[in-house]
Amino acid sequence: MTARRLPAAVLSLLSLLALASCTGGEGREEQPRGADASTRIVVASGQDVTGKNGIRQQLIDAWNAKEGSHGYQARLVELPGSADQQRSQLLGALQSGSADYDVVNLDVTWIPEFAESGLIRPLTDASVESPTDLIPSVDSTSYWDGKRFAVPFNSDVGLLYYRKDHLRKASASRTELSDGVTWDELRELTDAVDPEGDNAGWTTQLAAYEGRTVNAIEAFASAVPGFRITDDDGTYVATREQLTAGVTELRARTAKPYTLEEATKSREAESLSAFAEGRTTFLRHWPYVYPTLYETFKGKLGVTRLPGKAVLGGQNLAVTSSMSGQRAAKAEELIAFLTDPDSERCLLRAGFAATRASAYREPGTAPDCRHAPAYAETPSASPTGESTVRTPPDRFTDGTSYSRHILYPALRKAVQRPATPLYGAVNRTLITELDALYGPPKGPGGSRPGDTEIAKSLDEALREVLPG
Repeated sequence: MTARRLPAAVLSLLSLLALASCTGGEGREEQPRGADASTRIVVASGQDVTGKNGIRQQLIDAWNAKEGSHGYQARLVELPGSADQQRSQLLGALQSGSADYDVVNLDVTWIPEFAESGLIRPLTDASVESPTDLIPSVDSTSYWDGKRFAVPFNSDVGLLYYRKDHLRKASASRTELSDGVTWDELRELTDAVDPEGDNAGWTTQLAAYEGRTVNAIEAFASAVPGFRITDDDGTYVATREQLTAGVTELRARTAKPYTLEEATKSREAESLSAFAEGRTTFLRHWPYVYPTLYETFKGKLGVTRLPGKAVLGGQNLAVTSSMSGQRAAKAEELIAFLTDPDSERCLLRAGFAATRASAYREPGTAPDCRHAPAYAETPSASPTGESTVRTPPDRFTDGTSYSRHILYPALRKAVQRPATPLYGAVNRTLITELDALYGPPKGPGGSRPGDTEIAKSLDEALREVLPG
């Protein structure tokens, strides 16, 4: 295989990823206080990866059109910076009262911290329509201390993308992997594609940021059934033996020659670039890149569930504690609208992982996407008589449905990152301690510590930052 120029469509996606990491785009300025503030609901969120006037803005526009007669209007404010920077901005703004944010779109790992700090308020039943329709694993991220503090908006889970053209050219034993693949099978397929070992089999995100934590949790949970760093109360419950097994698994699945060497310095954009350039056959990434990758590679692209366990991601909507009375009730109505079955079907069509089981039904039995006509499934559902957004087909040539047979089961079986108000400290600890695997060698003669030694240091560090 030889590297080729990065396709234009993927260049566009990489530009969007770069933009998301450094700016929030238009509309990020703080909302001024004014006489009509009592009828304004400001929604603070990270940037929408579906672009300017993306699906989130379209859903808010639909609510504004529906609720205009009642005198309330919602406005989306996109926050600049990386996820960590957005978290810091929100914490600072809500603690100081310097910004009028009424509804916040929080990463699932932030819910315990914001709830424990009293920055978001418990929600009533009015905030969620048809709660039994929510995917249980996804909905479990909405709670802290036995109370619902948020409603799932869009979910996320790790998936494995692969190049069918690489497998076909090598006459590999399997070219359709929709029904799943193991790590041993992945290595065998890599050997078939590149028996000389010039190109790596897969790439992922192992740079010193949260991507490393995600990969670690996936490896730990795959090696140890039922693995958890914390229990439901945020108490440390992992053992040194479990951590050792996890480190062993992580080292094995990210070792050369099957893992691209530059993966240790890669984030989402760099790993996507390597895959698109043909330097790997497999890629661990998130669902939102599927539409653009499919548009680029068409029948050359495959996607399946990750071998072993996959980590759950996503964002949930919460109401800030500064709201009360009628405005708080209206904010809950807005959340109920943005997360209702119709909205979730629209989010799925836009490339996000929907949070409701009903969104994954066959067309005709699933909710209609009426709130965002650009993502309508039939021309009649759009005011202009046609769909204005190109979405990839849901069904592959072997009859497998991407959403129903791959994405939905992956979400149902996904594992969570530690549920704790101290998640930021846990994340930093994992990143730092696992630098023994991926940072510059520090031992004699450039050696690295063994799995037991790394696990011992990680266990001690986690005990310092977590109760129990």
